[in-house]
Amino acid sequence: MTMFYAPSSGGVRTYLDAKRHRLNAMAGTRHTLMVPGGRRFFQVNDHRVDVPATPLPFSNGYRFPLTRGPWLRALRDVRPDLVEAGDPYTVGWAAVMGARELDIPAVAFYHSDLPTMMSNRLGDWSRSLIDSYITRLYAHYDRIFAPSRVMAERLEGLGIKDVRVQPLGVDLHTFRPELRDANVKAELGLEESTRLLVFAGRGSQEKNLPILLQTMRRLQGNASQQHYHLLLIGSSMPTQVPDNVTVINHFCPAAEIARYFASSDALLHAGTQETFGLIVLEAMACGIPVVAARAGALTENVPEACGMLCRPLDSEDMARSIQALFENDAQAMGLRARLHVERHHDWDIVVQGVMHHYRELLGNSSTATAGVQHG
Repeated sequence: MTMFYAPSSGGVRTYLDAKRHRLNAMAGTRHTLMVPGGRRFFQVNDHRVDVPATPLPFSNGYRFPLTRGPWLRALRDVRPDLVEAGDPYTVGWAAVMGARELDIPAVAFYHSDLPTMMSNRLGDWSRSLIDSYITRLYAHYDRIFAPSRVMAERLEGLGIKDVRVQPLGVDLHTFRPELRDANVKAELGLEESTRLLVFAGRGSQEKNLPILLQTMRRLQGNASQQHYHLLLIGSSMPTQVPDNVTVINHFCPAAEIARYFASSDALLHAGTQETFGLIVLEAMACGIPVVAARAGALTENVPEACGMLCRPLDSEDMARSIQALFENDAQAMGLRARLHVERHHDWDIVVQGVMHHYRELLGNSSTATAGVQHG
């Protein structure tokens, strides 16, 4: 159950849909998803319950639950053996109350770094208050999943117990190198020899898009005369950009994103607060290397053989890293990036790891699944 589920949702919705489809294909397992909706209904074939919630203005379809009651009633109807909460707000508290009432284990997935996110908006004075809130809420859960080591260590630093690293996965059929389309550069009005760089995601503050634009301005006058071009894809993108930047300023479905990824030469990512960075692994699955900030979970998800890490918030170092990437064998890095994702982030492997945690909490784990867990 989570409020982070909307038509333009990112990693949380991707994780939940991948898990739901795979678990419902397993014999003896039922996975039901509870998300905010305009009215309550149960989709029999899709195993989904929409719980009434208030729309959030200017949020691309998100809704914010104001009361716990409808979520508790939905839990009573479904009567699960285990509940997992995907956000730390009203739904998170409803999951705790429902689990206590039904006498079942409660799991939380800590998808977002709430203290950092709120302190960025409200100021550093708010961090201690949010830390206290997080500690109080998650003390009620039997297990907490964190998508990366850096997030797990942050929670453990607050004194929260039983935190496990549970990485996310990638749909290897949707994101694959075979989607490379030689027409993409022509569609963008670029020469075939141009190095096409790409970023996809929301144009939010924590993505540090001004750093990407500064980087591209530096590359306009690079001494090697190699032409670089950046494609920005997603909602709320900047409108004033250098000549070597193209913007697709709207939400694109995964298949379209995958085509652009596979047809680019590298992904750029200047974010410093990623709790996982799913978009990085999706690009790697398309067979392209990554140039990213050495910060947050990106340090864990971009191995040295698959790309370059640069100093955070440093456009000069990012420009140097891009040039160094192509002075080496960038294509070989892209091939290794695909192999890395296949070995570690196939959704089938990831969901088996999640299922191992569930079985362990329900007291029916077996040695057959013990080797699949993460962290």
